[in-house]
Amino acid sequence: MYFAALLARTEDGWEASDTELDDVETLSDLADLAREASPDEDTVLVLIEQEDSWFGVVRVDGEDDPRIYVSDAAAARRSAYGELLLTDELLGREPGADDGPDLDALDLDGTEDGESEDDEEEGAAADAVPHSPVGDSEILDDLGISEKELRALDADDALNTIAEALGASEVLETVR
Repeated sequence: MYFAALLARTEDGWEASDTELDDVETLSDLADLAREASPDEDTVLVLIEQEDSWFGVVRVDGEDDPRIYVSDAAAARRSAYGELLLTDELLGREPGADDGPDLDALDLDGTEDGESEDDEEEGAAADAVPHSPVGDSEILDDLGISEKELRALDADDALNTIAEALGASEVLETVR
């Protein structure tokens, strides 16, 4: 079960809106969705969580590139929304690196001939994603949540804790 919400900072405080991510295919799509929530180019936070497994925060400030924090990269990698956030840059990979197998090199006759244990180990290493936070852990510093506090949050209550620190818990609760 997923929950995603947009928190847009306005002159009057924070405004929350429930958001569907079904039509969002890329991080750019997500950033555009966030920008639409704030016509004045104020700060918008996209908060995403999956059933006590992981949470993510995407921060969009006007036309700046989105800043991302994911609490557990390996857990997020197993979900469609998490994969949306786990860019090559965020994972420290070479942008555009091919994650998939070389289809020309595969033996597709139904046997496993041609595959070596070394190939399997290389593939596993390439797909390895840390069971730890990734991204900009200072993403909320200027909003009152330090890096240390963000890293200490449990996925089961992180979004509520973030909203409370921002003074936005009531507006977030209305869209839950």
